[in-house]
Amino acid sequence: MEQGAEPIVLVPGLASDARVFAPQIVSLSRYRPVHVARITEGTTVEAMAEAVLADAPPRFAIAGHALGGIVAMEVQRRACERVTRIALIATDCLTDTPKIAGWREELIVAARAGRLGEAMRQALPPEGLAPGPGRPELMHEIVGMAMSLGPDIFVRQMRGLQKRPDQQRTLRALRIPTLILGGRHDTLCPVRRQEFMSTLSHGARLEIFEDAGHLPMLETPAETSRVLSDWLDRQAPLILRRALA
Repeated sequence: MEQGAEPIVLVPGLASDARVFAPQIVSLSRYRPVHVARITEGTTVEAMAEAVLADAPPRFAIAGHALGGIVAMEVQRRACERVTRIALIATDCLTDTPKIAGWREELIVAARAGRLGEAMRQALPPEGLAPGPGRPELMHEIVGMAMSLGPDIFVRQMRGLQKRPDQQRTLRALRIPTLILGGRHDTLCPVRRQEFMSTLSHGARLEIFEDAGHLPMLETPAETSRVLSDWLDRQAPLILRRALA
């Protein structure tokens, strides 16, 4: 680890923990401090962001996946002076439509009724991942992660997704190194949404992995780690501010 290296905060997505970033933790921690945020207690994105800020270093880079990316945008909105750069992985800056919010309610009911595994398979269906022989094993790993965290966390995070704020203004205000990363096979946060987000953010770098879906961190781990390392090494833009009279 390089002395004085910029720390990075990784924010997992729905019903996930540090395991979803395991390859990146191994890769990135050789050069810098790596912190994995916990967003398992709050029922709103705002509360989750406050929890991240309470445990984060004074200044840090942040990378979030799916729900974690939504929380990362809220962290940036609340404390832009603390965030040095931001990476948004397979995520969305828009709010839920009534139809999607209603669909989430059905999954909440299923999870509370003891069918968490089924609910998680609907929240992240196999079709949202890249095709190939590794897809069943990855689905097993993701469902197992959700089961180990339990239905209460799944329900709280689903509630946060239902009520999340629109972050288009947050993206437009970004003046820090920004990475937007997605997978070609992602049906939950499709490529067109990633492209839309990149047009909102000034100077954002867009990366779409052809062999990944909603979980590029685990589907294409080496490529994801490489792109995150490049983003962390990118020099921040110089912003001139008008001196106060």
